[in-house]
Amino acid sequence: MAVTDVAAAMSPVMAFAIVGALGVGSQWLAWRLRLPAIVLMLAAGVIAGPVLGLFDPERDIGPLTGPIISVAVAVILFEGGLTLNFRSLRDAAEGVKRLVFIGAPLGWLLSALALRWGAGLSWESSAVFGGIMIVTGPTVIAPMLRTSRLARRPAQLLQWEAIVNDPIGALAAVLAFEVVLVVRTAETPGTVIWELAMGIGLAVLFGLAAGFGLAWAFRRNKVPEFMKVPVLFAVLLAVFAISDTVLHESGLLAVTIIGIVMANADLPSYDEIRRFKEQATVLLVSGVFILLAASLDFSTLAQLDWRAAVFVALVVLIVRPVTVFLSLMSTSLPFKEKLLVALTGPRGVVLVAVAGLFGDRLFGLGVGDGALIGPLAFVLVAASVVVHGFTLAPFARLLGLTGAETPGVLIVGGSQFSTELAEALKEAEIPVLIADPNRGHLTAARKIGVPTFYGDILSEAAEYRVETAAYKIVVAATDNDAYNTLVATDLAPEFGRENVYQVAREKSDTTRHALPASLGGRRFGAGATYNNLNRKVWNGWEVRITGLTEEYGLKRWRRDNPDALMLAWIGRDTEIHFIGDADAPRDIPGRRIVSVAPPREAARAEAG
Repeated sequence: MAVTDVAAAMSPVMAFAIVGALGVGSQWLAWRLRLPAIVLMLAAGVIAGPVLGLFDPERDIGPLTGPIISVAVAVILFEGGLTLNFRSLRDAAEGVKRLVFIGAPLGWLLSALALRWGAGLSWESSAVFGGIMIVTGPTVIAPMLRTSRLARRPAQLLQWEAIVNDPIGALAAVLAFEVVLVVRTAETPGTVIWELAMGIGLAVLFGLAAGFGLAWAFRRNKVPEFMKVPVLFAVLLAVFAISDTVLHESGLLAVTIIGIVMANADLPSYDEIRRFKEQATVLLVSGVFILLAASLDFSTLAQLDWRAAVFVALVVLIVRPVTVFLSLMSTSLPFKEKLLVALTGPRGVVLVAVAGLFGDRLFGLGVGDGALIGPLAFVLVAASVVVHGFTLAPFARLLGLTGAETPGVLIVGGSQFSTELAEALKEAEIPVLIADPNRGHLTAARKIGVPTFYGDILSEAAEYRVETAAYKIVVAATDNDAYNTLVATDLAPEFGRENVYQVAREKSDTTRHALPASLGGRRFGAGATYNNLNRKVWNGWEVRITGLTEEYGLKRWRRDNPDALMLAWIGRDTEIHFIGDADAPRDIPGRRIVSVAPPREAARAEAG
């Protein structure tokens, strides 16, 4: 059957299945290949849509495409607002305020000038589209930050700017459009100002009322635990719909405010809600990008000429850097952080969705070049996503604004074994940090120059002082099995469950003390417990790193070290991989084995 026949016979259910498969599949493939997920999603949507004709949202989903994208964008912005805890803004507060209060209007002006003199649009279209271009796209920034492992402060600047400025950009476009409406129709300025004030005021009021109302209901247990997420979704959609009815795009402001209010309400169930929303957002971002890319019409892109390239270059190389540097002028931020933020401004879903809407409205009012806004928006999004997606991580590494080049190990629990392990990894040039709330447990590590953190790794202080982006693996190795399990369970969503390990529990084999498999981290060291490992070190055993070669392979190593406990292996790229119970290490020349082994003298005596 031909591709066109399959496409013609596609049902809406099959269309949704294709969107899910392409979106989530692109995210998974990007994770496997360590590529920017947004780039693969755009490519997948374009190939499935205009290139092969397999999927056409307008044909296969119909009039629901627009509302689906609008609702998805609303949920994405709410999830973004849900991450904006004011306590986390300590170091970046000044920069964020300037990027919002100075950067937004300045970016609007400079973007409008770039559209007028670069793309050649009319002043009307330039003013409306320039307002939309304030946004930098949380749907794009979030995946980029996840893969680039930026230092905390520049990451906070980019994240807060993207989420706060998204609804502001949409409202700026509304303001500019209403001005055009006054000029082109019989609408009076007084009426327009009243409608704008009423719409924005009600959006803020709805957002605050819903946010504080939900926080009150959740804190006072007025909603059962199993219904909190459904109630949250229902209220969110209702507020978005009502606000948007009063004033187009004001619903984006309302849902963002709900998220920010709930993020700062200290709810007991906040972590569970946030994690669920993060997972939902991954699905929604994937779906929206596939829908937008598949909706692309090559004939509309054909309307663009060389001036579109000039416009994109102006935005990326002049408008964004000038906006950021002027906004952050005289702040205490280091120059390299300003430079990174200035050269990072990818656009995302909100820009394309809102630009397409206002482009159609302008065209309907008789502004002919309004039809070019949609194609220009897509070109800007595609170009910025590709450029920043591939350059952010290496550029941040060049500036020294990421975690270490080599992913490190965070060891929770200061003991003799932890100190020996940290010292061996440090000598192997693998970043390592030992955290413990008992200062005395860290004395030995500090004496040999191993970095330490005095405090609870789950505390708020650790959140601000420990650069978790520098570490890939967590090893919970305290003398408290319950605390090890708590640490591994709490940090698993952030680091990935496959990267969180803990020493085996002393009484895990008895029914009375066994914990569910869903709690805790992976075991390593052949199931050795805290006491097993430390007793061996007290008896003179060493944490040793041994390289494998063509001549000296894994079999020979095992023969020479029959009693050794294999902990991990280090690849040629200096990336460390701990060995879980179910892992079978492979015999590959160039790898280095990390183990706890008897003293060499004792091993030679036994062999003799």
